[in-house]
Amino acid sequence: MNTINKAQQGFTLVELIIVIVILGILAVTAAPRFLNFQSDAKASVLSGIESSLRAAVSLVEGKAIISGQNTAPLSCFVNNAVVEASDTEITAGTCANGEDIAFGAPADIVASLTAAAEFTGGIVLHDNTTGAALNPQLAVTDGTVVLGNNLQDLRNGTCIVTYTAATSATARPTIVVTNTNCD
Repeated sequence: MNTINKAQQGFTLVELIIVIVILGILAVTAAPRFLNFQSDAKASVLSGIESSLRAAVSLVEGKAIISGQNTAPLSCFVNNAVVEASDTEITAGTCANGEDIAFGAPADIVASLTAAAEFTGGIVLHDNTTGAALNPQLAVTDGTVVLGNNLQDLRNGTCIVTYTAATSATARPTIVVTNTNCD
C-alpha cells in the first residue's frame, strides 16, 4: 500500500483562499493603474480634434488663397467657399451670412470652427463670448477657442485643445494640445 507523506500533501483550502483574496485585492488596486482606458480615450479624442482642426485650417486657407482672401482681416465662409466680406451683409463686424474668416483661416468664434471642421455632437467648444454666457462663467482668452471632451476639462484647463486665430497675414493660427491629467 502506498502511503502519502505529510510533506507531499499540497496546499490546504484555507491557504488557497488566502492567496485568492490577496490576488483579488491586488487586481482591484493595481489594475486600474495599468488599465486607464478613460485617459487614453480622452487623449485620442484630443488627437482627433487636433487633426480635424489642422485639416479644416488647411482647407479654408486653400480656398482663401484661391479667392484672394488670404490676407483680408475679414472674409466669409459661405457655401463651402471663402468670399470677400464686402460681398456679404456685415453685421457688427461679422459675417451675417456664413462664418467669419480672419486672414484666410477660421476666426476665433465657435461657429467658424464648427462650420470649417464640421464638429458634431460630443465635442465641447467655447470662445470668450460663449464661455462668458455660462453659469458659472468659463474664462476664455480673447482670440482663442478651447475644445475638449467635456466642460469640466475646459474649466480645469487640462485635457483640452486651444485654437488661437490668425492675427495677421503672416501670423498663422496655432493649435495647442494640453493632455495633462486626462482622467
